[in-house]
Amino acid sequence: MKQKIFLTRTLHDFALKELKKKFEVEIHTGKIPIAQNILKSKIKNLDGLICFPYDKINKEVLQSAKKLKVISTFSVGYDHIDLDFAKENKIRVGYTPEVLTDATADMAFGLLLDSLRRISEGDRIIRNGKWKQIYGAYDYVGFDLQGKTLGIMGLGRIGKTLAKRAKAFDMKIIYHNRNKISREEERKLGVKYVALDKLITQSDIISIHVPHTKETNQIFDMKIFKKMKKTAFLINTSRGKVVNEKDLITALKQKRIAGAGIDVFETEPINKNHPFTKLENLVMAPHIGSSTKETRIQMAELTVKNLINGINGKKPIYSVGY
Repeated sequence: MKQKIFLTRTLHDFALKELKKKFEVEIHTGKIPIAQNILKSKIKNLDGLICFPYDKINKEVLQSAKKLKVISTFSVGYDHIDLDFAKENKIRVGYTPEVLTDATADMAFGLLLDSLRRISEGDRIIRNGKWKQIYGAYDYVGFDLQGKTLGIMGLGRIGKTLAKRAKAFDMKIIYHNRNKISREEERKLGVKYVALDKLITQSDIISIHVPHTKETNQIFDMKIFKKMKKTAFLINTSRGKVVNEKDLITALKQKRIAGAGIDVFETEPINKNHPFTKLENLVMAPHIGSSTKETRIQMAELTVKNLINGINGKKPIYSVGY
């Protein structure tokens, strides 16, 4: 008898074909994200679960699992999974880092470039019929990237890759991290370690690349925005809950900071009436940091491999917790 797995959303055809060779596969086709009561009901008889970053795989859900061996998430983040409960109950957890590093770093740099050069704003001006005359010397100006100080908050895989992009644009790069990297790597990347307060006060652009934890929850709030340069920009492609959105809205409205570019939100998706949509000095993307054809294929491959390993009693290729 084949072991049972459940997907909270469908994956690529090649991935489903691979899974169906080995397992009894069921795919959720209803409302996204899947309702907690449906997930609790389904998880009772599962051997493996494939989920996405917006699914809440909390203790309440996991308590219903009778024989679950592995959770494989189609994401680099895993804060939506109760890792403590999973570890206590010897449920493997696999995730998909590294393969989305370049795509997410590109997204962060794209938001940075768009924010400073006001590209999306210009697109709206044209589409809304507001481009009435050729701009003069002082009209509709943005900022150069060259010579600006980029502060990278969290110099992991994505942060390091962003540093390489910024170096090519002749930017000065400082970073803050839990641990300093080696001097050799600092030299190679062209980065300098600074204390958090210096990163906040000295950066022209701050790009966030930290996971969402108790320590980082809403760490970017009004206290930080007040310390930032009035000409500074905030870029966030990490997790929405790392930023206090109410404070960010106030900071942007009051021009305490010059602007922001974000790909992640506290609650997703947002609708057209969200206060963010009324701000001209904000560039938004609908959580598409890893959304390239090549990256998503690699993520699907890794998600499947992680699941197969976990069901077979092995550690997923990329494993967290147990």
